[in-house]
This record gives sequence, structure tokens and C-alpha cells, in this order.
Amino acid sequence: MAEDTETRPASAGAEEREEGEIADDGDGSAAAAAGRVSAHPLENAWTFWFDNPQGKSRAVAWGSTIHPIHTFSTVEDFWSLYNNIHHPSKLNVGADFHCFKDKIEPKWEDPICANGGKWTIICGKGKSDTFWLHTLLALIGEQFDFGDEICGAVVSVRKNQERVAIWTKNAANETAQISIGKQWKEFLDYKDSIGFVVHEDAKRSDKGAKNRYTV
Repeated sequence: MAEDTETRPASAGAEEREEGEIADDGDGSAAAAAGRVSAHPLENAWTFWFDNPQGKSRAVAWGSTIHPIHTFSTVEDFWSLYNNIHHPSKLNVGADFHCFKDKIEPKWEDPICANGGKWTIICGKGKSDTFWLHTLLALIGEQFDFGDEICGAVVSVRKNQERVAIWTKNAANETAQISIGKQWKEFLDYKDSIGFVVHEDAKRSDKGAKNRYTV
């Protein structure tokens, strides 16, 4: 992550104008120009979260190292943040970077996530940057037919691989889950099979849960 993940987001004579003031020649052209620079709101607000890999090495409760970074609700705010943070290939091993709908925490215990699961794509080291960006754009652009079923996405950097996953709300809704998985592969032009794991199955298994669905 970057060291600072905050977003870096009557006519007066020239000699009387304060620094940064826009001159108005009286016909309203300056005000009209300012009005053209308007934000493009998203359908949902989203929050970036970061899971500190250094914190995971200490004996702390699971989830306590995950912290919200910034909530955005416009296209401009998203790019302002995205362009000023490290991409997944530059993150330390063990890091998890999340983008979830506002008010939803990226934890199994969150009531909205509790009955859901996740689709996961696995790729080699340094290969997740494009997948991550295209996944984010599909999410915030509301490109999924069952977008209401989506909680958010996470990219995870590990020693030998990187993973991108989409978390969903209701694992029992097979129609929605299959649709999300298929559309995600299409958006990323991903040819290999991907699997959907239910959070409850993952919590009960020490050796990794089996896929509930595969596309």
C-alpha cells in the first residue's frame, strides 16, 4: 500500500483577484465552465479495506487487522484513489485488499456476508493487476445482472500466487451465483474453470471446502 492511502483528491481586476479565483467577464462564462466539471455518481457507495500482513503475524483476533481506507461514491473519487495506491503486484505477501459496498464489512461474521460465499480466480505472481481493475470496474459500474447479490471483491497476495474473489450474499441462490460466475469470467476473458465456496463450509473445514458451484 502507499504510505498515505487518503484520497488526493462581480468582475475583479487581475491585480485584485485572489489566488485560484476564476475571472468572470460578466457574461457568466466562468460559472458555466465550472458547472461543466461535475462528478459522476455511482449507484452504490463503496469502501476500500486493507488487511495488514504485518498485523497477521501477531497473536490477534481474526479480522482485527482489517481497516477501512476510504469510501467513494463517484467515478472521479474512485480514480483519484486507485491511481495513488499500490496495485496488487506491488503489495507485500500476505496482504488482502478489499472493495466492498459501503456498510458491508469484508468478514464472514458480517450479517450480509454470513450466508454467502465467494467465486475465486487464481493467477501467478504479479498477474492479478488487470483482473483486479476489471473486476472493480464491473462492480462499481453495476455490470452484473444480479448485482444486488454482490457484497464486494478482494485481491489476496500470497507467496506463490495471487487470488481475486467476489463475495456474494446468498449462497443458496444458485441462479444468481451461476450468473455472477459466468459473467465475471466473460468480463475478464478468463477461460479456466472457477469455483464457488460457501463461507460456512470454509469455516467448518480445516483442509479447504469443496466447491458448491463450478463454471
